[in-house]
Amino acid sequence: MPGVKHFQLGKKGITENFIETIKNYFKKNENIKISILKSATRNKDEIKRFEKEILNSLGRNYTARIIGFTIVLKKWRKPRNN
Repeated sequence: MPGVKHFQLGKKGITENFIETIKNYFKKNENIKISILKSATRNKDEIKRFEKEILNSLGRNYTARIIGFTIVLKKWRKPRNN
């Protein structure tokens, strides 16, 4: 059974390589947690911007939820209406 993969988002922010790595892990996992490090930001608005940027890069089959300084991503079989 696939588990939850953990990632860390640091001072470089969201890069093309970061998105590609997430896409590759979604081939085997349904859930991914991304911890936002202090070097990235501690601003809640910035974290919401990161969430939207990641979702736009991944597509419509994904949803996200912010819990503290962690973004939890979930992959669905069918596209979700947001």
